[in-house]
This record gives sequence, C-alpha cells and structure tokens, in this order.
Amino acid sequence: MIKDPPRAAPPLTRVIPTVTASLRPARREDAARLADLSRPFVGSGALRERPVSLYAAHASDFLVLEGTDGSLEGCVGLRVHPAAAEDGRGPAGVVYNFCVSSHRQGRGAGSRLLQAVLAHARNESLVALFTATTGGGGLFLRHGFAPASTALAPPLWVESLDPRRDARILARVP
Repeated sequence: MIKDPPRAAPPLTRVIPTVTASLRPARREDAARLADLSRPFVGSGALRERPVSLYAAHASDFLVLEGTDGSLEGCVGLRVHPAAAEDGRGPAGVVYNFCVSSHRQGRGAGSRLLQAVLAHARNESLVALFTATTGGGGLFLRHGFAPASTALAPPLWVESLDPRRDARILARVP
C-alpha cells in the first residue's frame, strides 16, 4: 500500500485583533487623559508638548478612540482654518497631535482615526488637509497625503511650526 506524502502544515498567519474601541468626539473632561496619551510621543520628540489647559480649550478639535475599559487608546486633532479671502484659498484643515497607544499600534486604530478625520473634512468642505510629521509619515502617505509646500498651508499654522523640529509637511485633498 502506497501512502500519500505527509501534508505540509498550513502557513502561520499573523492574527491582528480588530479595534474594539469606540470612536467619539473628545470632551473637555478628557483633557488630562489626552495629555497622558500624548506624553510618550512628546518624550520621543514626535509631538510637541501641550499643557492640559490647551487640550481642554481645544477639546472640540479631537476625536478619540475609547477602549471598552474607558481608557483613551488614540486621538487626533483637526483644526479648521477659514478660507483666506485675500488669496482665494478655501477652508483648510490641519491634522495634529495624532497618536495611538502602543498596544493598539499596527491594529487599525490609526487608520480608523484618520478615516474619520477625512470624512469630517469632506463634510466640512475643506479644500485641503495638512499635517507636519517628524517621522516617516507612512500612515498619512498610505491615505493619500503627499509632501507639500508650506506656501499652500494656512498661514497661522505655518507661523506656529517650530523650524528646529525639521518636520515634513504633508497635504491631501479630502
């Protein structure tokens, strides 16, 4: 009797758990938790330090991913800059303070936050979105952002950039 050769074991696949966090607008009372979530990124130089009072004052800019245990697992700010009538530019947005807790990175949390920002930008009829990154910007690039000149960005935001950070400017049409 001839036996069939042994079958190879199926290849191992990397199982990436889905994000079980809920997406919601931030509230003023989230300010301290937004600062806590951002702190490791400030320490690494990826984000600028912001006081809790600034998170509280601009809480309406932020979307957060809240875990089932109530912890904040990610956040992103979107500041809308009105149209600049003197140069014919329409309203633009600036994506800022984008961070995802380490245990959620690589699991779709950042994409989920960025997709929500893009949808909000379309609903607000923004003509462009800008961001500044000191890293590679891979997530932004995968979602249609490309290197851009500060000449097209909202002037107030450009003035706020710290040239010592050597950030790369990326932009996208929503």
